Amino acid sequence: MSANLTSRFGWIFLLWLLLVVVVIVTHSFIPIDETRYVTVAWNMWLSGDWLVPHLNGAAYSDKPPMLFWLMNAGWYVFGVNEWWPSLMSALFALANLWLTARLALKLWPEQRALAADAMLILFGAVLWALFTAATMFDMLVTFFTLLGLHGLLLAWRGKRLVGWLLFGLAIGGGLLAKGPVIFLQLLPVALLAPWWCVEKRSWAAWYAALCAACLCGLVLALAWAIPAGMRGGETYQNAIFWGQTAHRMVESFAHKRAWWWYIMLAPALFFPWIFWRPFWSGMRRLPGIMSEPGVRFVIAWFVPVFAGFSLISGKQIHYLLPIYPAFALFLARIFPLAGNGKKDHVPALLVTLFLALLLLYLPGHVQQHELPMWVEHLPAWGAGVLALGAVLLWLAAARRRLSDLWSLALISVLISALCHGYLIHSAGGAYDVRAMSARVKQLQDAAIPVANFGAYPGTYNFLGRLTHSPDVLGRATVQPWLEQHPEGRVLIYPDQQNPITPDEAEFVQFYRTGQAAIVNRQQFERICIEQRYRCE
Repeated sequence: MSANLTSRFGWIFLLWLLLVVVVIVTHSFIPIDETRYVTVAWNMWLSGDWLVPHLNGAAYSDKPPMLFWLMNAGWYVFGVNEWWPSLMSALFALANLWLTARLALKLWPEQRALAADAMLILFGAVLWALFTAATMFDMLVTFFTLLGLHGLLLAWRGKRLVGWLLFGLAIGGGLLAKGPVIFLQLLPVALLAPWWCVEKRSWAAWYAALCAACLCGLVLALAWAIPAGMRGGETYQNAIFWGQTAHRMVESFAHKRAWWWYIMLAPALFFPWIFWRPFWSGMRRLPGIMSEPGVRFVIAWFVPVFAGFSLISGKQIHYLLPIYPAFALFLARIFPLAGNGKKDHVPALLVTLFLALLLLYLPGHVQQHELPMWVEHLPAWGAGVLALGAVLLWLAAARRRLSDLWSLALISVLISALCHGYLIHSAGGAYDVRAMSARVKQLQDAAIPVANFGAYPGTYNFLGRLTHSPDVLGRATVQPWLEQHPEGRVLIYPDQQNPITPDEAEFVQFYRTGQAAIVNRQQFERICIEQRYRCE
């Protein structure tokens, strides 16, 4: 690496470390996804079965096991703790920054400054910073995507054996990380090689090697999937071999979210860079560099994946994280074409000031906008910190003390840190179920039966270190269970339109947009009689 790239990486590392510390110190795992994933890993730890993940006593087929393996590996080294899963994801995020810079050096070897810019643009995307330490699968998928693209470029540059082996390893790792989505991330750019690769070559040999690499990746994944399917039974076999592929694709075209959903959210998804004038000015000059293999490469990477996720109905904002490096590389290449302006950073910072004003406004208008109950308790200092940060960075950029890249990246880091250390932390129990988990643990230790009314995604198992899940009850089974366990307790989840008070339950806290409560039989029946909660 050049000195500039090393220096840039060092500064980004310090900001990365700040974000990780904020996440680990200020809040716990966020329900429902993060708490579910750590619970699956916790069940793996309790059972010692690394082959078939489990949730609530049943084989868990929604996700492959790699994330759970990595959590358990860390626990074997450091002991069972809450910080390792967040740090593990953050380490992959850090590795992805480095891999993005290395990818830039392969694509544009003559423009070494571009690698440092791409790394900062990627880290400075607010959604990337926000998910840096999230205990989820996306940073892991991004890692294998970048690894596979490095292999593809090695094969393009003539190191065919090493390149295709690396590509196959990435396919296998991606399959074990999140399933067949890795094909959507890697195959389009590989298949479009005749478009971005300007040299003439034997494309029959290229596609034959691609098929061989994909086959190697499948073999790696099947080395787990076949014995896991045999151990997990017929239902689990059908889920991991069919439910993870064709079934999900068929169901996904129900268009639960419209195809334009990602386009509509683009200003938030790619903040702050989409509000930066050089992005749009560079886009106007794109035709002049469209012949470059590097430009075509990142377009062949970004556009098919974005289009594919737009057509699939099951959409979440973090699904796009693996193509953020493509966006960063593209912007790093085109923004120098636009030249520098003294007010290029102004639109993004004005949006930040608007967000600060919104934080001041919303707590006093919770009912008017049907916001979660915890919003009315947000302190005003968060809005002040955000506004002050925006003004200071505005002044620093205007006086050329900071470049636009740094000022906008820092505003993203500030927003992300405030989301974790201010919004989520101030929400209290709404996104921190440690207190509820401890109460459930106390009841189980006292041999008092505990049941969850409604679907139970393992929310309390890891944080409470539960050795078994609460019973899961529905409308038809709750009354028989209470008659069989008159001393039992039931977990219920009132919505914010029909909240319950602390004296109506043994324990109650905010939970996401409503409440979570522990009630005994008498309290449960009283709430049902008063029609405060739909129990039948």
